[in-house]
Amino acid sequence: MAGDIHYDPAFFERLRALEARSFWFRARNALVAEALAKIFPGARDFLDVGCGTGFILEGLAARRPSLRLTGADVFGEAIAFARDRVPGGMLVRADARRLPFAAAFDAAGAFDVLEHIRDDEAVLVEMRRVLRPGGGLLLTVPQHARLWSAADERAGHVRRYTRRDLERKVRAAGFDIEAVTGFVSLLLPALTAVRLWENRRPRTDTLACLAPPRLLDAAFAAAMAAERGLIRRGIRFPFGGSILLAARRR
Repeated sequence: MAGDIHYDPAFFERLRALEARSFWFRARNALVAEALAKIFPGARDFLDVGCGTGFILEGLAARRPSLRLTGADVFGEAIAFARDRVPGGMLVRADARRLPFAAAFDAAGAFDVLEHIRDDEAVLVEMRRVLRPGGGLLLTVPQHARLWSAADERAGHVRRYTRRDLERKVRAAGFDIEAVTGFVSLLLPALTAVRLWENRRPRTDTLACLAPPRLLDAAFAAAMAAERGLIRRGIRFPFGGSILLAARRR
C-alpha cells in the first residue's frame, strides 16, 4: 500500500506471468482497445494511469503501433515490468493523484485502479487535468456491492461501484459521458458462484481463479468474445461483474 492506495506490489510478478493466459485479462484488453478505436478514433497519444505490468499498453501497441503510449504507476515494481513489455513507451513512476503532466494527452484510462484508491474523485479530477480539451477518458471498475467478497479484500479494493455512483463522480470531475456498459455480463452467474465459494474459503487464491484450466479458459473467452460482439453492435449491459465507461473532457 502506497499512502491510501491499497495494493500489494508483490502481486505484480504473478500478474506478469498470468495475464496473457487469463481469459479475463485478454478480454479486458480487447474491450479497451475496441472502445478506444470506436469512441476516440482520433487519439494520437494515450496515458494509462496505474498501468501495472503494462499488459494493456502492450496490447494497444500491437493494435495501434502509431499511438504514442505513456504509463504511470506509483509502484516501481510495476514500472520495471512495463518497461520490458512496452520498450517504445514512456513509463513514469507517479501517484495517480499527482500526475506530472498537464493537458498532454488525447485520451487516458484507468483500468481496475479507482477501486484501490480511497479518494477516487481526486484521481478523476487529475485525469481531466492531464487531458487536452475534448480528450477521452476510459475506465473499468468492479461492479455490484453484493459481489463483495474476501477476494476484494485480498486484492486491496476499498469499494465496488454502482453505475450511478461512477457516473456521478465522472460528471462532477468535469466530463460528459459518452458510453457505459457492464461487462463480464454473460458470465455473471458463474462469477457470483465463485464469489460465494470464495467467501466460504477465505484463503482462496484470487489470482488463480482468473486462470482456470485451459478448456474452461477457452469457454470463458468465447463467452467474453460474444459479449464484446454485442457491445460493438450497440448493446449496453445494465449488469455485469465490471463496468466500462467512456467520457469526454468538457
